[in-house]
Amino acid sequence: MVNHPPYSVVLTYTEDPQQLTMQAVDSVKLVPLVRGFMEVPFFLDGDEFKFDDELARQLGVAMLNVIAAGRPDIKQCLTVTQRPIDKASGQ
Repeated sequence: MVNHPPYSVVLTYTEDPQQLTMQAVDSVKLVPLVRGFMEVPFFLDGDEFKFDDELARQLGVAMLNVIAAGRPDIKQCLTVTQRPIDKASGQ
C-alpha cells in the first residue's frame, strides 16, 4: 500500500481549453506558497459533521464563487443555488 502525505487540493480554471484541474499537493509543501493569500474558511457543522452530498455541493459552490471573484466573466456562467438546499422541499 502506498503511503500518501496529507494532501491539500488546488483547483484551477483555465480558458484554453475550458476546464477545471485539481491537483493534490503535499500540504506541508503548500503552506509557505499560500501564506498571505486570500483564505475562505469553510466551516464544518460541529463534531458530528458528515461528508455528504449537501456538504459536497456547498463546497463546490464556494470554490466556484472564489474562482468567479477573480474572473468576472465566469460569474455569468454560475447557475447554482447559493444557499443550502432544503431537504424537505427538495429545493
